Amino acid sequence: MKIYCKNIDRYLPVNGGETLSEILRDTPELADIARDVRPICARVNNKTEPLLFQVFGPKMVEFLPRTVGSGGRVYVRSLCMMLYRIVREVVPGSRLRIEHSISGGYFCRLWKGDGTPLQVDQPLIDTMLAKLRALQQRNAPFERDEVLTVDLIGMLRAQGLEDKALLLETVHDLYTTYYRLEGVIDSYYGALAPSTGLIDVFDLRLHKEGFILYGFDRRNPDVPARYVTQHKMDQAFSENLEFNKIIGVSNVGELNRAVDEGRTAQLIQVAEALHDKKISAIADEIARRYHRGGARVVLVAGPSSSGKTTTTKRLATYLITNLLKPKMISLDNYFVDRDRTPRDADGEYDFESLYALDLEQFNRDLTALLDGREVELPTYNFETGTREYRGDRMHLDPGDILLMEGIHGLNPALTPAIAENLKYRVYVSALTTLSIDDHNWIPTTDNRLLRRIIRDHKYRGASAVDTLRRWASVRRGEEKWIFPFQENADSTFNSSLIFELGVMRDYGEAILREVPNDCVEYAEAYRLRKFLSYFRPITDKSIPPTSLLREFLGGSSFRY
Repeated sequence: MKIYCKNIDRYLPVNGGETLSEILRDTPELADIARDVRPICARVNNKTEPLLFQVFGPKMVEFLPRTVGSGGRVYVRSLCMMLYRIVREVVPGSRLRIEHSISGGYFCRLWKGDGTPLQVDQPLIDTMLAKLRALQQRNAPFERDEVLTVDLIGMLRAQGLEDKALLLETVHDLYTTYYRLEGVIDSYYGALAPSTGLIDVFDLRLHKEGFILYGFDRRNPDVPARYVTQHKMDQAFSENLEFNKIIGVSNVGELNRAVDEGRTAQLIQVAEALHDKKISAIADEIARRYHRGGARVVLVAGPSSSGKTTTTKRLATYLITNLLKPKMISLDNYFVDRDRTPRDADGEYDFESLYALDLEQFNRDLTALLDGREVELPTYNFETGTREYRGDRMHLDPGDILLMEGIHGLNPALTPAIAENLKYRVYVSALTTLSIDDHNWIPTTDNRLLRRIIRDHKYRGASAVDTLRRWASVRRGEEKWIFPFQENADSTFNSSLIFELGVMRDYGEAILREVPNDCVEYAEAYRLRKFLSYFRPITDKSIPPTSLLREFLGGSSFRY
């Protein structure tokens, strides 16, 4: 029997029944891969599998390092189980919650048995970090097993993991995989490393009433990730976590239970009301600043599929209720001619670059408008790749306010000619605060990626393969042009809706099933399908036409 190894473009003989770790260790042709790539998992027939995966038939195998997307997720999951193992030892009887990503790492809190928060201090951080390092040095194995789900539910409850037990009860799988580390069991929704020895870069940092867990730095995987100041994002997360607590839905198991109990209509109404309240408050603050002589230009920014467009349209509505008249300018119309567009590292046009815009002309027009002069606005012809003037003129009357949406709105280099007090910046992002369970959070990028897959398929004629293939480039653009400027925002709007992944389940699964098994994007499509399978489907019939989610699903009362 043979497997095909993509790393070396060769077929290799195997006996059958070996794990990928054993094949890697015992095959001389893979010695360089073991040393240089330092695999943490593998892609088997375009599905991400642990190195403990046993090979019983012909397979296509690609060994993956920690530095690629799938490998990075395996690394972080394994680190989280190591942390849980240490918390069980150092603070017995406490509950570890890994709540969300923030400041370059993952915010964690400890809770007492009575449900009250446990205040973390530096001595406790130092103790846990020392024990984590000792656990790494022991090179303890992550033992993988699969049992009847009903048996695992009992095992999890016996260990105090009620959140995981509840999720499994609502998913109804017959068998479930779990891991054991030095006598402690846990469940994770993806592969783990073979042993703790591979998880050799990490750190802990005291933060608020909890702490931040850091893995490796993506730019330099040999050192821990660095702290990044994100006070405004932190506040937005905290507010929504408190909202989750009030409505009694903090994880997927609790959301599924709400579906089973027929409470989804109420959840939708409350979540939509929260959006209305937040946008209304932003509009009120803009109006206050406007009447004090500032906030003449409102810039709405955010990453892909964060819901910028709907947020801008709803904000315009609330500004009108504040007796202001919003006038819209599209940044897209200020693209430079195609032959002047910057290119990325792959030689492709980089439309995410700030310098894909004619900043000089844009600032001239803004300055003229704010000075009370009339300007002729350009229109960008995407077919010819040129900017055209078609007689579209604008001037600002008393009470008019400029409203613009675009990814660069928080970047000071976009509007250097405009005084700071005349600008009001709004940052929009889908800061998902719903967790799968205490040790498995929902990445905000997954939420946005699913929105984009559905929207691109529905409105742009793009397949899931097209969207998945481009996503890495989109993410690189966000890291360079959007995320470094998040803290410049005057207001942060969390566009996530606590029920939305349940609504997107059937939409997303149907599109993702079209991704063929013989392309590399299948691995990511399969992962997202598995992720969506944990959600009970929620019908969209109760979602109002003004909902931000309608931008992606259809049925909106706004025109796009």
